[in-house]
Amino acid sequence: ESMSKRQRKKLLKQKQWEEQKDLRRQKRKEKRQKRKLERQSKLDSNNEGNDRKRMRREVVPSTLRLIVDCSFDDLMVLKDVKKLHKQIQRCYAENRKAFHPVQFFLTSHGGQLKSNMNENDKGWVNWK
Repeated sequence: ESMSKRQRKKLLKQKQWEEQKDLRRQKRKEKRQKRKLERQSKLDSNNEGNDRKRMRREVVPSTLRLIVDCSFDDLMVLKDVKKLHKQIQRCYAENRKAFHPVQFFLTSHGGQLKSNMNENDKGWVNWK
């Protein structure tokens, strides 16, 4: 039975795809190995201990203060309170990683926000 030109082209492309499968797999494997070797050589060259804890020691605290006033959470719907909670978590996390962290304060922390944080993130009480 005869095939249309389009069907033949599709079939040919499919065969080529199948034939080159092993080649693609090999290339991916080589690429992974190359990245792994690069990471290891980078770690070896930075052997002075450039891990997170050592980087934290080099941090210079900033004199800036960031104060988040949470006294308006009674005017928010629960959805907005949850978004505020996520934003506060993000600010805290990014501030901890920063080379010049600011002093971060939450004021009037209570109501819906506090109950939401108690439910979803019990670790906030350990924040410094």
